[in-house]
Amino acid sequence: MNIRNTLLILFSFLFPPSTFLLLPLSAQTGTPAEPIAYVGGEICNPRLHDGGFRYAIGVENIQVMRANRTHPEWAEDYGWTYNHAANLTYHNGTFYLQYLSNPVDEQQPPGQTLIATSTDGRNWNKPFVAFPPYKAPEGVTIPKPYYGYIMHQRMGFYTAPNGRLLTVAFYGHSYNPFKEGGIGRVVREIYDDGTMGPIYFVRYSSHASWNQSDTAYPFYTQSKDKGFRQACQDLLNDKLRTLQWIDEDRGLDGFYNLKDSINRVQATNYYHRPDGQVVALWKWSYAALSPDEGQTWSTPVRVPSLIMAGGKQWGQRTADGRYAICYNPIETQPYRYPLIAITSDDGIRFDNMCVVHGEVPPRRFMGENKDFGPCYVRGIVEGEQQPDTTNMWLAYSVNKEDIWVARVPLPIRSEWKGDVVEDFSNITPGEPVANWNIYRSKWCDASVDGQHSLRLTDSDPYDYSRAVRVFQQTNRLSADIELQVDAENGEPFELNITDRHGTRALVLILHKGKVCWEGICSQREVGKYETGKPFSIHLMIDTRATAPVAAEANGVELPLHQAVNTVERFSLSTGRYRDLPNRQTPNQDPAPPLTGCDEPVKQSVIKILKVNLHAK
Repeated sequence: MNIRNTLLILFSFLFPPSTFLLLPLSAQTGTPAEPIAYVGGEICNPRLHDGGFRYAIGVENIQVMRANRTHPEWAEDYGWTYNHAANLTYHNGTFYLQYLSNPVDEQQPPGQTLIATSTDGRNWNKPFVAFPPYKAPEGVTIPKPYYGYIMHQRMGFYTAPNGRLLTVAFYGHSYNPFKEGGIGRVVREIYDDGTMGPIYFVRYSSHASWNQSDTAYPFYTQSKDKGFRQACQDLLNDKLRTLQWIDEDRGLDGFYNLKDSINRVQATNYYHRPDGQVVALWKWSYAALSPDEGQTWSTPVRVPSLIMAGGKQWGQRTADGRYAICYNPIETQPYRYPLIAITSDDGIRFDNMCVVHGEVPPRRFMGENKDFGPCYVRGIVEGEQQPDTTNMWLAYSVNKEDIWVARVPLPIRSEWKGDVVEDFSNITPGEPVANWNIYRSKWCDASVDGQHSLRLTDSDPYDYSRAVRVFQQTNRLSADIELQVDAENGEPFELNITDRHGTRALVLILHKGKVCWEGICSQREVGKYETGKPFSIHLMIDTRATAPVAAEANGVELPLHQAVNTVERFSLSTGRYRDLPNRQTPNQDPAPPLTGCDEPVKQSVIKILKVNLHAK
């Protein structure tokens, strides 16, 4: 008998198979014990709006709806300022974005659901009401302890096998529309011309006894449209899509295959791995696996490497065959920023945490549970039409007040190699600006104009437009920038060169004809400009140089604004750097609206004509 067999016999004698049944099982990534893992190792810097992460190169953040109480006609015609829970789809050439809306506060009546549309995802039409505030039939009263009607849903759209596009929502009672507080799920069809069919209930809450006799709309089976009825039935039979409904109605009738006796799963999202396993994701880092298209599920477990609070997470297989998960990577519930993406080749091991939306403007209107930052992110669900193969599209709210989308170019990358030589001559005016991170709102635009310059405008008293260009990481940078200021208001323009964490190595302030270097406690003029005329700025940075001289601006020797090891980002904004709100900013203290927030200010305009960034 050889030594190998001898050792095997000895091992089996000392450790019989029954021994291993008593040993605790460790988490193995990709199994029900740990369905996914973030292996990148970076964590959020809570003092920075962008968390100190690298940027996902080329992301365009686009404001869909800017809330406005004084001029509701500039928003959605109602002037409601709690806007949240965006859902997104694409159907036959049109983007549809659905979101919830209340006058002031979360889960306070009345509530309604609106839809905005766009043909390109970058220019959005005014939202319109898809599901109005609920009006109960005559004689039906609100049961105690509830006191009004609101809406709440985690799913917005469904394209049926027969091609019908449905939008769905959920009516319930305030303050708690869940379980016994729920009434039921409603549905209506969106026709190809953008009009909508009648509203029907498609499922009543299993926690109550509502039915067609005491609710405001008929049951879907009463529709005379056979195709619509079939689309509703296909939706009800789809165990993956309808798992998104489990938040409001936990399925006392056995409707859901997932067993969740302690109600830990919220905001269902899922994707398929290459091996066919379905990965489901929920708030608070929960995940589970299904080997059979949602017929059975592993027990949901909390993934320890995904740091998050109660904001949603969104995962999907991207059109380039890779995977992305987006969420707020910090365990602070009222302060949900930044919005990041992590990426994977196999849908199991994720890394490369990078910023998708790193801006947090001031919250203009106080409201109950209006958490700061970009959150409740959702993309286009598996099975829906996709607008293109070159972008991932996301929808979310900012400060639970304004509605935004992000266009995230694929593949998602955060490092640049080589020089940057840009004059925008190859970009069609109004089209996406390749490789630039653009932040633009309704009152602060950033786009290429007819003269092929990158034009930043600003009419917002509390926000700005911003353009960021990632360049090759270096400790020696030579930069030539040609700009033109066409109009100014009271807010200076700010040009920054930063490191990978957003630390500002060089800060230049442009205001009233002067270009000034800014230090921590002082300023120094380094140039002049005239309105409407191009001017150039030449920069040199050597992070290895001995202080106090580590930079030059137009030949003027300067120290760095803050010490860094390397630099890799150029940034121009129509307003000053901001770090407020921060995580000590009161979230629930009563406060009036910000002064003048509903009125535009005099527009400022600055153009980037040319940018040459050379890593030496």
